[in-house]
Amino acid sequence: MLQPAQFFDLEGQEAAPLFEGLERVWEALGRIAAFSRQDIGALAAEVRRSGEVLSRTHVLWQGRVLTEGFELRPGDATEGRFEVFSRGERLEGATVIYAGAALLSDDIELGQGVVVEPGALIKGPTRIGDRTEVRQGAYIRGSCHIGRACVVGHATELKNAVLLDGAKAAHFAYVGDSILGREVNLGAGTKLANFKIVEGPVKFKVKGETVETGLRKFGAILGDRTSLGCNSVTSPGTMMGPHSLVAPNMTVPPGFYRRRTVIRPRP
Repeated sequence: MLQPAQFFDLEGQEAAPLFEGLERVWEALGRIAAFSRQDIGALAAEVRRSGEVLSRTHVLWQGRVLTEGFELRPGDATEGRFEVFSRGERLEGATVIYAGAALLSDDIELGQGVVVEPGALIKGPTRIGDRTEVRQGAYIRGSCHIGRACVVGHATELKNAVLLDGAKAAHFAYVGDSILGREVNLGAGTKLANFKIVEGPVKFKVKGETVETGLRKFGAILGDRTSLGCNSVTSPGTMMGPHSLVAPNMTVPPGFYRRRTVIRPRP
């Protein structure tokens, strides 16, 4: 019970090895930093040589770093609609880091077709998968693995977190010590609280029995295709099965919620 397979379909996920051999899904939280650091490429380091806050827009394409001679045609990066051209040729899979973005360490990996907008700040170790958008004002604090076609939105903060493919935290969200499954969607203003205001590790009850996590910081585990409404808050140690729904403005108590749970105001 409470194993990764109860929450996520990991087939084809780059993050799948992170969960191998785990008895409890939250044990993955202690592995994220080391996992995100594996086989980091050199392109981010090369971009950083121009300064921590970029003064020019950079395009990464086929192992090259371009700072001029290209045309950007913005669109939805998650759907492959953000296009880069050079001398009339479409640079398939080009990654764009806009002027004004900041990469604060060398251990940052950016996949193909990633777009990092002005004002975004990224610390390592962090891996960002293909066609993910990191929008203006996003703050990625490190120890993060972000999958393909994800969105890290304006004023959203990530720390020691995993987003599986298609997960979106698009507006004013906090995601700390948490794991979001495939195509999870966080409504604007969602906060995944990760630190109890009283002393002691996070614990909760499942079928009347107390489960000790041993973790002082533990946010939320959200199963595949779970959606949280605007301004919702999950308490430390919240675990929701796949296809669950939380209505706007709700606070979710800690504990395990089965798949397709619906949390909404009482009539």
